[in-house]
Amino acid sequence: MSDTQLRREADSVLADLVGDRSGAARLRTDQWRAIEALVAERRRALVVQRTGWGKSAVYFVATALLRKQGAGPTVIVSPLLALMRNQVGAAARAGIHARTINSSNPEEWRTIETEVAAGSVEVLLVSPERLNNPDFRDNVLPSLTASTGLLVVDEAHCISDWGHDFRPDYRRLRTMLAELPSGVPVLATTATANARVTADVADQLGTGGPDGETGGPAGTTPALVLRGPLDRESLSLHVLRLPDAAHRLAWLGEHLKSLPGSGIIYTLTVAAAEEVTAFLRQCGHEVTSYTGKTENADREAAEADLLANRVKALVATSALGMGFDKPDLGFVVHLGSPSSPIAYYQQVGRAGRGVDHAEVLLFPGQEDEAIWRYFSSLAFPPEKQVRRTLDVLAESDRPMSLPALEPRVELRRSRLEMMLKVLDVDGAVRRVKGGWVATGNPWHYEADRYAWVERQRQAEQRAMREYAETPRCRMEFLRRQLDDEEATPCGRCDNCAGSRFEADVDESLVAAARGELRRPGVRVEPRKMWPTGMPSVGMDLKGRIPEQHQAASGRALGRLSDIGWGNRLRPLLSAQAGDGPVPDDVLHGAVTVLSDWAKGPGGWASQGPDAAERPVGVVAIESRTRPQLVRSFAERIADIGRMPLLGAVACRDEFGLLNGPRSNGAQRLRAVHEALEMPPELAASVTAANGPVLLVDDYTETGWTLAVAARMLRQAGAKEVLPLVLAVQG
Repeated sequence: MSDTQLRREADSVLADLVGDRSGAARLRTDQWRAIEALVAERRRALVVQRTGWGKSAVYFVATALLRKQGAGPTVIVSPLLALMRNQVGAAARAGIHARTINSSNPEEWRTIETEVAAGSVEVLLVSPERLNNPDFRDNVLPSLTASTGLLVVDEAHCISDWGHDFRPDYRRLRTMLAELPSGVPVLATTATANARVTADVADQLGTGGPDGETGGPAGTTPALVLRGPLDRESLSLHVLRLPDAAHRLAWLGEHLKSLPGSGIIYTLTVAAAEEVTAFLRQCGHEVTSYTGKTENADREAAEADLLANRVKALVATSALGMGFDKPDLGFVVHLGSPSSPIAYYQQVGRAGRGVDHAEVLLFPGQEDEAIWRYFSSLAFPPEKQVRRTLDVLAESDRPMSLPALEPRVELRRSRLEMMLKVLDVDGAVRRVKGGWVATGNPWHYEADRYAWVERQRQAEQRAMREYAETPRCRMEFLRRQLDDEEATPCGRCDNCAGSRFEADVDESLVAAARGELRRPGVRVEPRKMWPTGMPSVGMDLKGRIPEQHQAASGRALGRLSDIGWGNRLRPLLSAQAGDGPVPDDVLHGAVTVLSDWAKGPGGWASQGPDAAERPVGVVAIESRTRPQLVRSFAERIADIGRMPLLGAVACRDEFGLLNGPRSNGAQRLRAVHEALEMPPELAASVTAANGPVLLVDDYTETGWTLAVAARMLRQAGAKEVLPLVLAVQG
């Protein structure tokens, strides 16, 4: 087929894709160059182009042309469900039958795998996590790799641990690439890769260096790298600094209707997303929250509502960070700064793809850096912890699941899983049915690389602070962060053209927002099951915690991750805060929580036959780090509630286990179980009181301190244990 004929067919497929049969739909020069490389030359290509440039058009047009030539299905590795759903719809518009295998449709996996084997699926979208699922990896991936006509790696910056959104599962692609038959084209795409990330992704994909016409696997045609300017002419960037979270919420409540079209409001935490959603709904705005905790069905409904403009905005965390495709999205607002200008650029790039003008606003918050520090704590662990995990796996005569590993290692579940995925890619461990096994292969701890990555994270955080403060063009700043050599002043941002938004806010709305944010009370659910694997570390705790030993559902004043009480509690409970009596405002908030709890459904001050029995006393948990705070909190609650202070559960933490870095729940349980003791005089007081007791502590993270203390008190005769803490982590 001649180049001219191939180009005509490519433009025809594009017309179907965009729904324009007028003849005006034509591929851009670089789009056609990428398609030509994939279809005519069967090369590997890396495309780094801004959001909205049309990267998906490249792989769908290439798929249609390759299928006409008899090629097998296109496999697209895609990181987010919203992105997959958008891509399935786009493929259908081009007459391409696409299917997806991800965490939201496990009931369809077998059917889809059968369709793939039968050749009826033209595009298969898979999440990166599926690539290392033992059943998929061993039984589906080999035949899929052998028959693939085109491999597409979307959001390819996720491959690089130099990038802002590194995902270990993506690195499993190296194995798939090595096993692809000769001549199978590969396309990697991203909108957010600086020069370092571009080079790293190109190297890992076997596409050579960032200069385009070099490198590539031995014996193959050199790869093609297409990198374009990253300006988004439709975006107008603004930064508004307001005094506190209440002012930021009030500003949105007052001005949201004036923002163009519909959009996305990003928050840094799930708790903040829920708070913002609740307040904006009270102000009469149609908004819906979208977070990592949102059920799949609710996510799909929220996406559909935004696409159809049935809501003014989705209030979202980074769960909606990549791939959501709504060309007419009119605005993106950030309540709190992401920790990286590159991540910020990607999120704001959701707006203005198909309209001439879109507003982008950033409201920096005082809590931002504390949240950055929390997520930074999830970085790759120190070598000692890695070696310990490898030793535990090597000593086991069977695969070990994450719950079975937790009691034996000092790592949280999420961090442990991330580390194992990296070790899997490095060949030191392997995921099999039933868990993880050590391979026995030598493994080197790349201390210099991990340290460099951490320094890079810190540099990104400094850059994000600079972005908020810079007097220069904001778009130029972001483009330079992405090593865009064509970056020039945009003429549109607040620094170039002046701000179109005033910081003034209606004081009545500020008061309403402050009232909403200061509304105290978070439910603290009790632990009901012991962690798996505790007998392996000498603790005879397994299965369900007997109901007669459990705590009741408790209460906290607030979450450390929210933008209301969290902003007050974080400084009070930080490691640098020191100790002292409970502040009056914090105490009054806790008293309100206690009063609402008592008067609520089933509370001891409620009416009706289901009313609980009133607490007969207060018990504290002795604190090694904040003894004055916890003791004064317990004393004043007892005094206000006119209850006796029965005493404190003792803490004999001789080895400082409780003061070390927080690890996983099993390790925390082990430390707490060894440290907490029931003084005889407290046991006697609890027995004599013969009723429910209020258990007071400063904060809870894993819930195991409350669970162990409650078990002791129940065994001593407490009819019920009602936990009351100042804060919940998370």
